[in-house]
Amino acid sequence: MTNLKIVLAATRKREFGVSAQHVLDALFAHARITLKKFDSFTSVAGRASRLWIPGRQQHAYLTLPVLACILATLAGCRGVSLDPRPSGDIAPQQLVMFSPLQAPAPNVGLTAMRVDLGRRLYYDTHLSVNNSINCNDCHQLAKYGIDPGEAVSKGHNEQPGGRNSPTVYNAGVQFVQFWDGRAPTLAAQASGPMMNPVEMGMPGPGAVLAYIHSNAEYVRQFQKAFPGFKDPVIMENVTDAIAIFEEGLLTPSRWDEYLKGDTRELSDAEKQGLRVYLRSGCAACHAGRGMGGNSYQRLGAFRNWPDQQTDPGRFTLTKEPRDRMYFKVPMLRNVAETGPWFHDGQVKTLDEAVRLMGKYETGTNLSSADVYSIVSFLHTLTGKIPQQYIQPPSGESPTKTTMNRSRPGRAIDRRAQSTDREGE
Repeated sequence: MTNLKIVLAATRKREFGVSAQHVLDALFAHARITLKKFDSFTSVAGRASRLWIPGRQQHAYLTLPVLACILATLAGCRGVSLDPRPSGDIAPQQLVMFSPLQAPAPNVGLTAMRVDLGRRLYYDTHLSVNNSINCNDCHQLAKYGIDPGEAVSKGHNEQPGGRNSPTVYNAGVQFVQFWDGRAPTLAAQASGPMMNPVEMGMPGPGAVLAYIHSNAEYVRQFQKAFPGFKDPVIMENVTDAIAIFEEGLLTPSRWDEYLKGDTRELSDAEKQGLRVYLRSGCAACHAGRGMGGNSYQRLGAFRNWPDQQTDPGRFTLTKEPRDRMYFKVPMLRNVAETGPWFHDGQVKTLDEAVRLMGKYETGTNLSSADVYSIVSFLHTLTGKIPQQYIQPPSGESPTKTTMNRSRPGRAIDRRAQSTDREGE
């Protein structure tokens, strides 16, 4: 018997709980189809990131949040539970908007050589104009890929950027890079900070390549990693090497094991947090492998965000009125470790970040208990830092500037455990 027939039969018998459950089942079945289409559009979306998601991409990116909203709303209706046993685990078919993050495969051959090269470039301060700053200064790999405690990072000349530095961990899962999506790939993103006058300050690609050419060991490493080139020391290979290294910065967590079927990975409190997360509509934007990073959304979807002028989001890039206050949805992977939060880094606690999202994005005044539950669930998204993978090459210090600067304000309220416009 089809879901529709079951629903009709249950309705005639006034078995409304059964009817509602099969409505959910039918919607989730449709969601599976949509998500398959959505996944196939991801690579296309990257290539068209500077446009307003046209045609079939627009359908995919609009349909996913709409479906998630419908599912969350139905799940929160009176008399309808997210699961027939509210005290038990949520049925797998009701989590189809999520997919587990897999640990990276071991690197071999040319890939391993390029990873090693990219790691060296990531930690090399000579890619900045005064040899004082490297990629790791603003995206510290030992600190979950952020600049801990800093609303915005400071560049080579101590000038602050315009946006909060997002984590580099799991960045390759996103459909575009940067808060405004101006870079379609990790490789495209990698060159931005080097030539940004506020960040690393190099006068141009020529200066980067001249430094690499002056280092015989670098040249030999490029020749091995990129065979077949008359001169492999080109910017395309520089950024590709950094991107390939960053693609390995994946942090699967207990949440992924839960999605794979190990229900013991989450505590009862965390499972309750997942229910509140779904019921509150968080999954409308924060779903998929990255728990976000799949679409642009308006900051202040339900009511206007308080600050509409300081940073109008993608409007700064496109000058299109329809892009005002639209940002790429940030991932929630490791979100408990990546504060301060939001594009301006002005929110100091994860509790407050959750409360604001409820108020401005879904129109929900979350209770303290609901905020606590959601934050409890968000902690299940914290993965382990791959310590061996991120070890700096011999002779390279993880950070130069941050070791020598006096940078106040690093303390972040982590009670719940209790950007630069970057690259412009």
